[in-house]
Amino acid sequence: MSFALPDFDLDAFVAATLAEDLGAAGDITSEAVIPADSVFDGVMDSREAVIVAGLPIAAAFFRRLDPAVEIELLVQDGDRVSAGSDLMRLKGNARAMLTAERSALNTVQHLTGVATLARQYVDKIAGTGATLLDTRKTIPGLRVLEKYATRMGGATNHRMGLWDAAMIKDNHVAVAGDVGEAVRRAKAAGIARIIVEVDRIDQIEPALTAGATHLLLDNMDPATLRGAVRLVGGRVPTEASGGVRLDTIRAIAEAGVTYISVGRLTQSAPAADIGLDFANA
Repeated sequence: MSFALPDFDLDAFVAATLAEDLGAAGDITSEAVIPADSVFDGVMDSREAVIVAGLPIAAAFFRRLDPAVEIELLVQDGDRVSAGSDLMRLKGNARAMLTAERSALNTVQHLTGVATLARQYVDKIAGTGATLLDTRKTIPGLRVLEKYATRMGGATNHRMGLWDAAMIKDNHVAVAGDVGEAVRRAKAAGIARIIVEVDRIDQIEPALTAGATHLLLDNMDPATLRGAVRLVGGRVPTEASGGVRLDTIRAIAEAGVTYISVGRLTQSAPAADIGLDFANA
């Protein structure tokens, strides 16, 4: 079984995460308590209904410490499972399994939590034609993984970083002088994708005239969004952003925007309740 993500070094991530947990002395509990040749069977299961994400990454932690471990993935990333579902079976060296357990669970619990929250938002806007986007509001060092998890939940990735599109926000506008001038400078720099945040209707035409290719309509209520969408008239994609919650996203989507971006997907997703139970082979 292989797993790879663009611009993500799985081996380095696993090594660094384990090193953080092991420190200089290693797993002193397992070394003291568990005989070196002991073998454990284990089952990873979910104690709640979730959208699964991160199982192959969790498996990589066990393989790192016991290359001979036997692992069977019982579901796939992106699957919706009910409470009590088994996700993974593994059998390997007991010390290795217990040492890797926390790192593996931390990863799959977090990514599954992100995927599950993303699917809740996706389900809320089903049938509206709007697309859910994630944001750059990610935990430092985990962006590629968290954005992978939002995809497993049915969301679409927004910018991966500062490099793949210009996003002109209020502070850029304040320094540049006005929206139109900021956009003109980005266009003059040869940038193809120019996303412009506007928080007032009167900023829309100057942004479009100057060359914006995507408008981010920030912190607008549904009525204001509908007016903004009519004014844009399909000339560029529109994106609603700011304070979007599960109880408000449907009305926002029905305003006719192309996209809705939600920072909560990666900022505030609760960890999924997933455990790993061992029994003597």
